[in-house]
Amino acid sequence: MRIDQLVPAYHRGDAIGDEAAFLRGFFLSQGFESDIFRLSSDRELEAESKDFASFPEPSSGDITILHFALPSPLTAAFRSLRSKKVIIHHNVTSPEFFIGYSEEMVRIARLGREELRSLAGAVDVALADSPFNARELAEFGFREPLVFPLYVDFAKYRKPLNAFLHRLFRDGRANILFVGRVAPNKKIEDLIKVTFYYKKFISPLVRLVIVGKTSSLPAYYRSLVRLADDFLLTPEEIVFVDHVPDDEMFALYRAADVFLSMSEHEGFCLPLVESMIFDLPIVAYDSTAVPDTLDGCGILLKEKRVDRVAELLDAVVRDRRLREKIVRGQRERLERLRTVGREPFLLQMVERLRGTKP
Repeated sequence: MRIDQLVPAYHRGDAIGDEAAFLRGFFLSQGFESDIFRLSSDRELEAESKDFASFPEPSSGDITILHFALPSPLTAAFRSLRSKKVIIHHNVTSPEFFIGYSEEMVRIARLGREELRSLAGAVDVALADSPFNARELAEFGFREPLVFPLYVDFAKYRKPLNAFLHRLFRDGRANILFVGRVAPNKKIEDLIKVTFYYKKFISPLVRLVIVGKTSSLPAYYRSLVRLADDFLLTPEEIVFVDHVPDDEMFALYRAADVFLSMSEHEGFCLPLVESMIFDLPIVAYDSTAVPDTLDGCGILLKEKRVDRVAELLDAVVRDRRLREKIVRGQRERLERLRTVGREPFLLQMVERLRGTKP
């Protein structure tokens, strides 16, 4: 029996790629044949996955898993397979966020959501990596979607950090960190506004560090640079770091004083979990999957009052007891994530599908 996975792109350090690797390893350990088939891949990962062109036609007794996060030729191919079909929904950003920045991204996002809806009657099991995504699947017509929390490779976060970069950013400034794509749904302009207020009314010793790819949506990135310039914020106060190796990412998490997210659309938001791992206090806007991922920890913002957010950040930065209380709650949440029973869930799913008549 084969249990194969289809992913549009297979990248190192990518949440979907990490989950696909975990699933393949588990299925192989249980005696199943299992491979990852992708349309594109990092060069160094080509040996760990196979080109979709070589995907063998599965039998009715096989299982095929599609990781869905964007439209691709995989959707139509997956729909027509004879195998038992499982979808894992990683979310598609709402197209409205891209209006005014990229008509191509508006088109892609709309197409992605249309393709997702088209699979509602074609799958045997619908999984989502957050309750928010599960609710979205139900709205799209999927029957009884189940939550299968995103896999987190906790072992990789035990690797050494870049000590030089850590020292460089521990220079007396209050470091506000955000990690994620530089995209309109992340509302990075709100982070810049909070930083401006902090500098003007609380302390000039502040720095906003934004770690995420800036080249995906140039028009949005340029608008952020202009906004920072309008507020007379210098490149030392608004730092775009772009994509960095793990050791540098870990250094920035350790050097930060608080993680701030004002994002208005998240399917899971892995950086929240990474902040928990590094004992970095979290302040995040209450939107989409954010409250699901935090599950009662961190500080959840109900409104975007720039002055109140900035004052709250200052309290988190300066009040040791408040920080300790926040971190304590985050550690408890992290332990719940560590002990999620993924393996029993997967075995039950496989047995259920094995018992389903073709």
